[in-house]
Amino acid sequence: MKGVVAAGHPETAEAGAVMLRAGGNAVDAALAAMMTAFTAEPWLTSLGAGGYMLVGTPDGEDVLLDFFVSTAGCGREDEPHADLVGVDVSFGDAVQVFHVGAASCGAYGLPAGICEAHRRWARLPLADLVVPGVRAARDGVVVNAQQAYVAEILDGIAATSPEGRAMLQVDGRPPREGEVHAQPELADALERLAAEGAAPFYTGDVAAAVCAFVGARDGLLGPEDLANYEPVVREPVRAAYRGREVVTNPPPSAGGILIASALEELDAEPGPPPLPRLVAALQHAQERRTPEFLDRLGSTTHVSVLDGEGLACSVTCSNGSGSAVIVPGTGLHLNNMMGEQDLSPLGFFAHPPGRRLPSMMSPTLVRRDGEVEVVVGSAGSNRIRSAIIQVVSRIVDDGLDPAAALLAPRVHWEDGVVYCEPGLDPAALAALEAEDRELSFFRALNLFFGGAQCVARAPDGTLLGAGDPRRGGVAVAVPG
Repeated sequence: MKGVVAAGHPETAEAGAVMLRAGGNAVDAALAAMMTAFTAEPWLTSLGAGGYMLVGTPDGEDVLLDFFVSTAGCGREDEPHADLVGVDVSFGDAVQVFHVGAASCGAYGLPAGICEAHRRWARLPLADLVVPGVRAARDGVVVNAQQAYVAEILDGIAATSPEGRAMLQVDGRPPREGEVHAQPELADALERLAAEGAAPFYTGDVAAAVCAFVGARDGLLGPEDLANYEPVVREPVRAAYRGREVVTNPPPSAGGILIASALEELDAEPGPPPLPRLVAALQHAQERRTPEFLDRLGSTTHVSVLDGEGLACSVTCSNGSGSAVIVPGTGLHLNNMMGEQDLSPLGFFAHPPGRRLPSMMSPTLVRRDGEVEVVVGSAGSNRIRSAIIQVVSRIVDDGLDPAAALLAPRVHWEDGVVYCEPGLDPAALAALEAEDRELSFFRALNLFFGGAQCVARAPDGTLLGAGDPRRGGVAVAVPG
């Protein structure tokens, strides 16, 4: 096989598959998929977002490229800024508050991250990799059921600005399944990225337009924040689990450390973890997010790729919930990461300017005897780590293939409550109730529990993949 691509939308996955068919590698496929997701999954990711890419080579080298959002406000620490705008987002069985507006926008990393990843690992020209994304942005993508649901629950955010209403609504309402979403200015931006690189977005006219637009709305993002931004290469975190090596996102990201600690806790006892043990490990991981932990550290979409030569790429990108700050003429919908409560547990604007925010995003690889066995990552804010831990356990402990592992019901512990999807074993739930756990039940699988995308190598060497049904994810296998 030439490889397998798993992503959160059929158009996204197919864009990656096109590059594998053209002779590209896993990173080529991931980059093409990422840029197509800007239009196919426009409420979740954008060129104004941030992310992380974990690349694993056949010879055992693993590298984490950090192009996540940095705190804005360099050189403007004492200046006043606009208030964050709170918007309630209902997942049906749970409500979360997201904070948006100009004050929520941090220094974006996608343009720089795309160019750096391409320089380091890609095989095909960047001009070729942007083609699917440009076509999607210019011609439009048909909104599917899952993206229509995302548009509906995030519509309160789109409604907070004229630009949000113009780009993310249709006749004053969220787009419906079957309607077409296009972003022609994004198409122009991607073509310019391929032709000129990242410079215009950080020190050129695009950066100037962004800073002027945000500044006019009393946001903190300014020229110094963008001019100082650069991707950072990091050594991944590693943890032992069932005789395997789990490789994931290191500090200043918070997610990888918490995933590693939870898996090591579960690894202390053999066999698939019973539900009470799993919940306890999830709880202990969350409780490690103390002020001291954050001092050490300093919504979303995911793509997983494993190619036939053994190169693995796991990349998670996020616009948060989006800020509804869409800069005319640039193709940029800016992130709201400075307004994401999950990234600022000690309070908004507590991080100094220029620091990477401590995201939960955790692109992850599992190696068995040195060979990449699983490539996985997830969207879902604080639920990212819960989703990844459970997918890894179900593949490694239970022997499930990626499709079955993603379909299995999940739990998530937060603030003393165990959130539960339907289909969990009644005896296991009874065991949780016997511990006096507070349980909150969802009526169906829900993107609240993340949107994991996974590819894996079966014991016979076959490459398998699956996309999370909670997010309309799919996998595309490319035969040799």
